Amino acid sequence: MANNPETQHKILTITCPDGPGIVAAVTGMLSANGANITEAAQYGDPDTGRFFQRIVFTPGPGIAREAGFAAAFAPVAERFGMDWTLHDEGARAKAVIAVSKIGHCLADLLHRQHSGDSAIDICAVVSNHEDMRGLVEWHGIPYHYLPVTAETKPRQEEKILAVIEEAGAELLVLARYMQILTAPTGEKLAGRCINIHHAFLPGFKGARPYHRAHERGVKLIGATAHYVTPDLDEGPIIEQAVERVDHTHTPADLIAVGRDIECAVLARAVRWHAERRVLLNGIKTAVFR
Repeated sequence: MANNPETQHKILTITCPDGPGIVAAVTGMLSANGANITEAAQYGDPDTGRFFQRIVFTPGPGIAREAGFAAAFAPVAERFGMDWTLHDEGARAKAVIAVSKIGHCLADLLHRQHSGDSAIDICAVVSNHEDMRGLVEWHGIPYHYLPVTAETKPRQEEKILAVIEEAGAELLVLARYMQILTAPTGEKLAGRCINIHHAFLPGFKGARPYHRAHERGVKLIGATAHYVTPDLDEGPIIEQAVERVDHTHTPADLIAVGRDIECAVLARAVRWHAERRVLLNGIKTAVFR
């Protein structure tokens, strides 16, 4: 049975220049059209002068469908110069996962979907290696082997973009995909491509970061999930976490701890993106957890 649009919760997200009267105007419009607000969060950033809001509501009859909502909301949006989106609360975001040879983050996302604990629908997996094919196809998900060299990278990324478009996916998740996306691809996927990396950057860039961290006797290790931009590992941060370690930890121990953190951090970032909790704020984000 199809969902009744008048009882389906909606998620409204708003970004605009900050100023007085925004919350009153938005909530007043919703109330005037019979909506019932069940969750609301907002933030005015004093540094950027931008306002961010996320509202979950049950719509009234006149604004239950997107066209009706857009017509009713247009005067408010125009008055405050708003960029806004409207989504069904329960709709799972379609995603494509990119992976290389290291599969812990991929396996975690697949398990979450298999167990029903996921806010995304994994439509396909792309990889420059064959290593993860068996795991992915066991889950009944298409696996696209797209080998790459420095010379073929632009054409290979065109194929990745084609997979995303064919799947109707809104999100590309780099689950330890050990290739740097070219600037044109990064620009095309702005705000809808999430990467995970160890939180040693920029102190331990390059190969074998956990071994180098062990040599330096680090006391904290962690992970960072961020949106991809043409600037390597400089995209807006969505989520981070750290774990305390000590002198008794071997490089293998650090790798194990780091992989657990990477899985958790990436899963949270992907969920928050899919639940429309992450709003871009220049080179950073506002996250309504």
